[in-house]
Parts: sequence; structure tokens; C-alpha cells
Amino acid sequence: MPTMAEDARLPDHRPVRDKDAALVQRMFDRVAPRYDLANAVFSAGLDRHWRDVTVAAVAPSPGMVVVDVAGGTGALAAPLAARGARVVVADLSFEMIRVGTDRVCGDVSWAVADAQRLPLPDASVDAVTIAFGLRNLNDPDAGLAELRRVVRPGGQLAVLEFASPTSPTFARVYRRYLLDVLPRLAHALTSDPAAYGYLARSILAWPDQQTLAGQIRDAGWRSVRWKNLTGGIVALHHALRDG
Repeated sequence: MPTMAEDARLPDHRPVRDKDAALVQRMFDRVAPRYDLANAVFSAGLDRHWRDVTVAAVAPSPGMVVVDVAGGTGALAAPLAARGARVVVADLSFEMIRVGTDRVCGDVSWAVADAQRLPLPDASVDAVTIAFGLRNLNDPDAGLAELRRVVRPGGQLAVLEFASPTSPTFARVYRRYLLDVLPRLAHALTSDPAAYGYLARSILAWPDQQTLAGQIRDAGWRSVRWKNLTGGIVALHHALRDG
């Protein structure tokens, strides 16, 4: 995954203050029944491609142990397990996990757990993934350090997250989509449109790809690189744990 030059950032328009863990948990509990459908519609089906790229980067193999943090309904865990990995899904929302256990087959186990206090021993897994969840942590830096704690030396980190479009023109169009189109779609498709207002605010407030790469390095990861997807609206950051 080649590191790209510094990309154009979407301007922040309001700070995100509603990242209290209990509030985030209740929000995801409410949206769980239609969460996967909403994601597919809002991303025009691209969410599956983004997860496929993540799985390819991790390159799971039989016997490999992966913890998918903020793994929700198991949308990423399922293809990881299909490649032979033993996957542990850790998520704060019981309802998201309940939906996932009804849908996902394979060698997948589930735990209601805080990403900043994982119920796993030090250096106990081969890889850790987090898709669209790092942004929701109250302290992403502490979360990155906790993810490092549970990964064995030489193990992998894969962070799939919203990012900053590489084209200023596309960034303006995307910002309009987040602030104008997404709320209308949320009213039509979900029972909790306010949750998707939070989604838009959290995306606009999130750091760009290069800044996030620096945060990952500061948390003790090495060989940090990223790949822009769909014009940079999403990026996959990949790193290794140092010894």
C-alpha cells in the first residue's frame, strides 16, 4: 500500500463532543437492526469493497487469530473467518453483536467489550482490525495503544476509517453529501436519523490520512502505510507491532 502525498482535508465545521462510551453504545444498540442495510445504501455498495481490501491486506490464513475491534455485526469478521482465521469480535453494543451472531457463520466468537479495555492477554493475537470504529472512541490514541498491547510482536494492525478526499473539488461535493443528502437518507431508511448526524460530524472532525498515520506511529506501531479508497473518502492504514 503506497503512502500518498498529503491530501486535502475536509474543513471541520463542528466539534464532536458526544463520544461518551455509554452514549455511543446506546446509539449503536438503536441502529443495529438496519445498520448493515444503511451502510450498503449510504456507501452505494462500496462498503463491501472496502472490507475486501482490508481482508486482502491482513491476508488471513488457517489458524491465524484476529480480534476485530468495534466489529459490530461481523461484516468484517465473516470474510476474515472465510479465509481460515479464528476471529474474536469485540464490540461495546450488545444489540450489534446479537444481530451478528444471527447472521455470521464460521470460527467467530463474540465479546461485549470496550476497545480501550479489551479482555485479552498481552501479545495474544496475530492481528487486530478495526473498521469505522476508531473514530468513535473517546480517546483514539489510548485505543491504538490498547490494540498494540494485545498483538504479538510482529503482528498486524489494520484500521479502515473514513478519511479526507484527495481532490478539493471532490471534498466539497462529499461535504455536501454528508451534510445534506445523508440526513435525508437517514430519515428515510433508519429509525434513528440523529445517529447519522453524529456520523457526519465525526467524519468531518476526523484527522486526515497523514495525521492518523502519525498517531499510529506514536502509539508504538511501525511500518505504517496507508491506501486511499474511493478518492480518499476512506483509507486503510496498515502497521506492524514493534518488538
